[in-house]
Amino acid sequence: MSFIRLDGLDHVPPALKGAMVAIGNFDGCHRGHQEVFRVLRARANALGVPALMVTFEPHPRDVFAPIPGMFRLTHASEKARIAEAMGLDGIVVLDFTRPFSEIDADTFVSRFLVDALGVCGVTVGADFHFGHNRQGTPAFLKAAGEKYGFAVDVLDLLDEGDGPISSTRIRERLRQGDIAGATELLGYHYVLSGTVVKGDQRGRLLGFPTANVASPTGFDLLQGVYAVRVRLGERRLIGVASYGKPMFNNERPPFETWIFEFDEDIYGETLDVALVGLVRGQEKFSSLEELIAAVARDAQKARTMLAAAAPISALDRALGFFG
Repeated sequence: MSFIRLDGLDHVPPALKGAMVAIGNFDGCHRGHQEVFRVLRARANALGVPALMVTFEPHPRDVFAPIPGMFRLTHASEKARIAEAMGLDGIVVLDFTRPFSEIDADTFVSRFLVDALGVCGVTVGADFHFGHNRQGTPAFLKAAGEKYGFAVDVLDLLDEGDGPISSTRIRERLRQGDIAGATELLGYHYVLSGTVVKGDQRGRLLGFPTANVASPTGFDLLQGVYAVRVRLGERRLIGVASYGKPMFNNERPPFETWIFEFDEDIYGETLDVALVGLVRGQEKFSSLEELIAAVARDAQKARTMLAAAAPISALDRALGFFG
């Protein structure tokens, strides 16, 4: 079966009826979430039914925030890519709005899980809640499964001794520039995706042309210089990227990637950039000559880091940044 993305549940194809589903926000699709997906896939294989991720967009926190701007780790497109890489059959993206948040837990189960999807089972983490006022607890979901005739697996949070793996912990690592720490918790290298847009052309004039991607709302990565792996269509490339412009206009700066041995017009194309390591934090230089010399040093250090980098998991390889 080809991977299927559904935006809403108005038209569920027969091939996805009777599925096993995992439900959650899954921001980051980190190692804790991946354990949910692995159990889901195993249960679905044993029963010979599809395995689906059911998730929500936008993130509920942004819906209720006075000014939306949460530092998101993965949006729907990235979640879909990870779900497919992990062998799931599809993803259902439900539109999270204030009216949606007022649906009570039993209606959510009957309308979406039973009537629309006809699920045979549900897998969730122990911290999952749903429905109006979060009344849908794991215990509620188990009782609903008994009522409507579907199985429920509630999995303990993945804890390696210093607390459960969580999206919050990963965001904090990225804010600190701790790429190795974020990568370990994610189970793959953090990826920033976006459309290549025109910048101020300053990098080209200085001898290092960059592919610029607008930083997403709420993007809170440490401003600095990073060694990166790049995916452009089917091509895998390497480079050094900079976030922040302390010498120029530094208000919501773009994420700028200098792809090594590459000089093509790729405006309008989608660029996926995986962070491998922090080269240095942002600095101010007294002249453009000092800046150019620093970029040359950054590039050399990035090449060394990239030469030593390896995929940390099968998922990391499946996402397409490593050969």
